[in-house]
Amino acid sequence: MASDRKTVEFLVEQMAGGGTVSAKAMFGEFGIYSDGKMVALVCDDHLFVKPTVGGRAFAAGAEEAPPYPGAKPCLLIDAEKWDDREWLAEIVRITSQEMPAPKVRTKRKSG
Repeated sequence: MASDRKTVEFLVEQMAGGGTVSAKAMFGEFGIYSDGKMVALVCDDHLFVKPTVGGRAFAAGAEEAPPYPGAKPCLLIDAEKWDDREWLAEIVRITSQEMPAPKVRTKRKSG
């Protein structure tokens, strides 16, 4: 089941204090980016935040589950936290700070 775009738009709006936050559609689901780094996924209308040391400490007690079959576990953020704008912005900020910078892709030469 694909995620509802309105759910994703709401989450992005709630996370806005955590940096420059955006969403990109990916295979029927969505990746959430902060300052160019993928920090979360929305799959089947569930929010999964990439696990980091700081994120785990901040979201103490959050369940870890894979966002889709075969994926590495992420922090599954309870929907009750979605209305807490400051909390969501902070976990996004913490996660983004601890994630590595995205790799620069080089263009292939045609020939």
